Amino acid sequence: MSKLVGTAGVSVLGDKSLEFYRDPVAFCEQRIEKHGTRIFQSRLLNKPTSFVCSVEGMKELLCEKSSVFLKDPTDVMHNMYGDNIVTANGEEACLLRLSLTNLFTGKCLASGSDLINSVSERCLKNLSATGEPVSVYPLFKRLGTELVLGLFLNVNPDETPELFQEITALCTLHWHGIISTPISVKVPLWSSGFCTALEAKDKLMDIIKDKLACQRQGFVGYLRDLPLPDASCASQHLLLFISALIPKALASLLTSFTLVLSGAGKKEIRNRARADPDYLYYVLLEVQRLWPPFIGGRRIANQDTTLGGFHIPKAYAAMYISHAIHRDPEVFHQPEDFLPERWCGRNAGQEHLLCSLGNGPRNCIGVQLNNVFLKAACGYLLQHYDWDLSPYSQDLQYKWLPVSRPTVPPMVSFIELELESSATDLPDGPP
Repeated sequence: MSKLVGTAGVSVLGDKSLEFYRDPVAFCEQRIEKHGTRIFQSRLLNKPTSFVCSVEGMKELLCEKSSVFLKDPTDVMHNMYGDNIVTANGEEACLLRLSLTNLFTGKCLASGSDLINSVSERCLKNLSATGEPVSVYPLFKRLGTELVLGLFLNVNPDETPELFQEITALCTLHWHGIISTPISVKVPLWSSGFCTALEAKDKLMDIIKDKLACQRQGFVGYLRDLPLPDASCASQHLLLFISALIPKALASLLTSFTLVLSGAGKKEIRNRARADPDYLYYVLLEVQRLWPPFIGGRRIANQDTTLGGFHIPKAYAAMYISHAIHRDPEVFHQPEDFLPERWCGRNAGQEHLLCSLGNGPRNCIGVQLNNVFLKAACGYLLQHYDWDLSPYSQDLQYKWLPVSRPTVPPMVSFIELELESSATDLPDGPP
C-alpha cells in the first residue's frame, strides 16, 4: 500500500477548488504529468480529495467498492433535489433502484417511443428552411426540455404553452442553484441565486404534486403505482426527472455529435452512420467518450481503504474525472482521436468502461432512455440533413462545467438531403 502522491494542503489556504473549477481538464492533466500517475490527491471543497483518472481506478471506486465510497449527504444536489435515487446511500438507494428501474426499461420505455420520435421531428424539421446558420446548443436544449416534460409530465408545448413556458423558466432558475454558492439570502428587491433556486423548486413541486393528484396515464400514472417509501418520494423523483439536468446533458452530447460530424470531410462517416445502425452506435459511444456531458462525480470514503494501491483514509473524498478516464491510454489507444471503429475492434464490448453517466450499481438509472433519445435525434438529423460549420472558422474551445460544451455557442448550417440533387455539395471546409 502506497501513500497518495500530491498534497492535500492545509485547510482553506491549501484549497484548489478555484483552480479546478476554472479548468478541470487542465487541472488533472498537469498533475498526471507531474506525478506520473492517474490517481493523485489535492484539496477540493476544502476536503482532502483523491482524483481518479484511470479506468482501473474508476472500476474500483464505482464498482468494486461502491459500498465503501458513498454519496456526500452535504452535496448541493441534496439541497436542490431532496431525497432521491441520486442522493441516497446504502439500502435506501438499492430499494429505490429496484422500484424505479421498470420505468426506464421494457414496456415503459417502449411506450414513450412515439412521443420521442414526434418531438424530435417537431424540433428538428425545417432547420434548413431559412438558409441561415443555427445556434445548435439552445436548439438541442429546447429538444431535451420538450422530451422530458412530455415524457415525464405529459406537458405538450402546443397544447398547454403557458404551462410549458412556466415550467421551463422555473427549471432554469432551479438549475442555477446547482452552480450558485449555497447561501440562501433574501432582502427587499434582491435574493441570492441559491434562494431564488429554492423558491423555484417549491413552485415546481406544487406543479408536480398537482399532476400526481390528477393524472392516471403515462409516466405519472406508472410512478403513482410504484411501492415507494413515502408520499413525497414520487414528487421528489419527478423533480429530478424534469429538471434541466437531462436537457443540458442531451444538448451537450448532441452538440458534440453535430460538431464532430460536420463538414465535407466527414461526409463518409455521416453516410455510413445513416446506413448502419451499429456504426451510429459506435459514433455515439465515441462522442460520449471524448465529450462526456459531466466532468465526473464525487464520493466519500466511509472507512480506510485503497484505490489503485494507494491508501485512502476514512472521510477522504474521491473524485472520478470522466474526461481523463475516457482518455486512459492503457485502455484507449490514440485516446485523443475520434475513432468510432475502436468499438468494433480493440474496444469491442467495452462500453461498460465509460462513465459519462456514472458506472457500477449507482450509475444513472436512465442510461437506456438517454440512448433512445440520442438515437432518435441523431437518426433524424442524419436522415434529413448534411451540415457544416457556418462560418468555418469558429472558436470551439470547450468549457467543462457545469456541462461540457463550446464556450462560444457554435453555429451550423444544415442542407436538406432531398434538395442535394439540385444544390451544390457542401464546399470544402475544415474536416
